Amino acid sequence: MSIFPIARITLLEAARSRLPWLIGLVLLASLAVAGFLQQVALIEVREVQGAIIAALLRACAVFFVVLFVVTSMVREANDKFLELALSQPLPRAGYLLGKFLGFAAVAGVTAVALGLPLLLFASAARVSAWTLSLFGELLIMAAVSLFCVLTLSHVVAALSAVAGFYLLARSIAALQIIARPSEENIALGPRIADWIAHGIALAMPRLDRMTQSAWLTDSGSVVVHDLTSAAAQTAIYVALILAAALFDLYRQEI
Repeated sequence: MSIFPIARITLLEAARSRLPWLIGLVLLASLAVAGFLQQVALIEVREVQGAIIAALLRACAVFFVVLFVVTSMVREANDKFLELALSQPLPRAGYLLGKFLGFAAVAGVTAVALGLPLLLFASAARVSAWTLSLFGELLIMAAVSLFCVLTLSHVVAALSAVAGFYLLARSIAALQIIARPSEENIALGPRIADWIAHGIALAMPRLDRMTQSAWLTDSGSVVVHDLTSAAAQTAIYVALILAAALFDLYRQEI
């Protein structure tokens, strides 16, 4: 058994699950929200529709991918598929890579499907940049979900850890601003809090700079630096998180 059959099985599992139906429902809901916003927005209707719907679609995409990764891995653990896969001439690294390739394919399909409605509100170039950034964000979250479910082994614990990671990565810039002491405040406590916030920011991916809704509006601009930064973050954090997941997988007795 090689990594590609495992990736194919994972992709088939997603196709046969309720994930396509959920994506379809979200697409219909996004159109309904667009119609509602058209009635209530007074100015810049198209920009308001695009920004709000983009934020909703991004949150749904992350939720769907994370939920699928966690439930898929827990289901395989309960069905003893991992033991069956490792009984074949396949190293644990091959199994992990095969699973991640399958999850990456699911993330790609999800990003493209949920990016399509935005063509109604922004140019194809802006939507393409947004979708590529969303794909990178989903890859990072898929890797985090894979690591958490291998480490924690339970759905609730894994989902809670992934949710905490995502919220922290999305809000770390705001936390840095809140923790920053004023120039008049020279007390040690606020400065320690500021150092801690900066230390956390160095270790976390800056998801707040990825998949920005402002990219879809005329007031926002997407430059090569934005996409390059998103691609670099994706490559670095996916590699580091998968390495940590592989280390945890090898230390487990299966």
